[in-house]
Amino acid sequence: MAKIIDGKAVAAQVRAEVAEGVRKLQREKGITPGLAVVRVGEDAASQVYVKNKIKGCAEVGIHSVERHLPVDSTQAEVIAQIEALNRDPAVHGILVQLPLPKHLNADEVVLAVDPAKDADGLHPMNSGNLLLGRPAPRACTPHGVMRLLDEAGFELRGKRAVVVGRSNIVGKPMALMLLARDATVTLCHSKTPDLPGVVRQADLVVAAVGRAELVKGDWIKEGAVVIDVGTNRSEQGTLVGDVEFAEAEKRASAITPVPGGVGPMTVAMLLANTLEAARRLAG
Repeated sequence: MAKIIDGKAVAAQVRAEVAEGVRKLQREKGITPGLAVVRVGEDAASQVYVKNKIKGCAEVGIHSVERHLPVDSTQAEVIAQIEALNRDPAVHGILVQLPLPKHLNADEVVLAVDPAKDADGLHPMNSGNLLLGRPAPRACTPHGVMRLLDEAGFELRGKRAVVVGRSNIVGKPMALMLLARDATVTLCHSKTPDLPGVVRQADLVVAAVGRAELVKGDWIKEGAVVIDVGTNRSEQGTLVGDVEFAEAEKRASAITPVPGGVGPMTVAMLLANTLEAARRLAG
């Protein structure tokens, strides 16, 4: 039976480290890290996500501000708000809460964020730095997965890793982070032929495709590590991941649960990114 990788416990550890880092920055430089969240419209899920991020900031001593714009805001108005935050010395991290209303161009809005203040790690310049192996803010969810793997003591060098899902938020940056740690990486998607056969070769499976229990338990190689990034509602209304957990648990050596696995790490790494940005901007 697999060891359960406890994302809540690791996230709590990251938050404690961030809180200590914030206190040290305040003592030594007189600076309190600041995070600004830009939200446009009344998307219900976005309201919950932003509330959790603001709460997380308060718990570790990061100053936070929410800039909430009306749903009918123009592209120019949203970008003007971001440019004002770029100039604000009290703001070290900026996050644009997605999705944006359909009439707005999300790519252009994200591009307006100062790359040095990119708390989400999704600015094209920072994605490019990741590709080139240069220091830069890292996308929060895959960054959190890397921390979970480290805490689990999983040595990536020389291992075969399979990432299922090729999104810009998780799949692509995940593959690059694993590659940077000397794993041999296969990035899969809906057009991959014989997906079960590819997954069966993996020492590490990262499932981030957004389809409930797509990855079956009998696809998992004996002793593999399984990281389930997915969050889906089953037909019964329960929360499930992208992996068939009950069966995969019997074959894996370690596995993340849903909920309580990768989820708590995303906000924790956002806080870590904000602290790191404040350190960089403070010199």
